[in-house]
Amino acid sequence: MSVELETKPPPRFEPGQLGLRVLLAGVLAWFGITLGSVAGLLYFVLPVIAAGAISSTGGAGYLQDVAPQLRTVLVWFVRCEAYFLLLVDRFPTADETGAVATELRFTGTPTLGSALVRIVTSLPSACVLAVLAIPCVPLWVVMAMFILAGAEMPPALLAYQRGVLRWQLRLFAYHASLVAEYPPWHFHADAPLAQVVMP
Repeated sequence: MSVELETKPPPRFEPGQLGLRVLLAGVLAWFGITLGSVAGLLYFVLPVIAAGAISSTGGAGYLQDVAPQLRTVLVWFVRCEAYFLLLVDRFPTADETGAVATELRFTGTPTLGSALVRIVTSLPSACVLAVLAIPCVPLWVVMAMFILAGAEMPPALLAYQRGVLRWQLRLFAYHASLVAEYPPWHFHADAPLAQVVMP
């Protein structure tokens, strides 16, 4: 698989970081910004960017010139989501690669037609992802209670949140014509990861 994600949660999460997350989420919500709204915006913008770039530079030019910038945006967004979903305990910086490991290798040669048709072909996976994301909020509350109690995070909770995030990264990479493979219909990783892979 050309798109993968793995996280390395700390042995114990810090309550102070939990408070910072709540504060950041509150400030962003005050301005009408949520992770869901940003994800929704990306869903509609990515194929438009891909189609526009492919029409002007061709598929090879898109993968060489535009795709690396889109990958940077997607990887950073996924790291932010990992922080807010309580998968890691540090807000991502530009050069951080340790807590969230991603692999996103470009595959295929996108065309204008294939980029536009993904608006439709991505819908089934996006609908399933929307349903799978619903439990993330109540799970977050449960995970926050574990953090406040100073208890170790149950692996099943981490696995679910990580699975939703993995599904989203795979879907966005396909939706943006960065990879040719349709996102798999499962949560688990296809291969262990240690670093961001840059072709």
